[in-house]
Amino acid sequence: MGRAIEWLFSAPVIFTWWAAVIAAVVVSFPLVYQTMKVGFQSVDKKLEEAGRSIGANEWQVFRHITLPLAFRSLVSAYILGFARGLGEFGATLMIAGNIPGKTQTIPTAIYVAVDSGNTALAWAWTGSIIVISFILLLISRR
Repeated sequence: MGRAIEWLFSAPVIFTWWAAVIAAVVVSFPLVYQTMKVGFQSVDKKLEEAGRSIGANEWQVFRHITLPLAFRSLVSAYILGFARGLGEFGATLMIAGNIPGKTQTIPTAIYVAVDSGNTALAWAWTGSIIVISFILLLISRR
């Protein structure tokens, strides 16, 4: 699998920003999947059957009935996944490393700031994550 990824990107993926993206996706996928699954399961099957009974094909039923009814759950899933990926530390550090300006994420920046004794910078990064969290909560409430 590693060789296929290296062939696809024409370079090793480890210690690149792509590695940080892959780590965030892998770690947040179970949370996103479960939230989306619950959203799709909450759609009333009778409404989908009613759409089929008046001649809608499966794509039309999905697009016009299932997707709009599950939309709030899908938005919540993506926001939770983004927040989980944003806060990821362990997998990102192992796969992407902590190269400032290249693969450093906010959690690893906080770690480096605390480790070097720069608590003011660590609190600034922590404040930025809190602000992003509140913005995501406001978006999810709409």
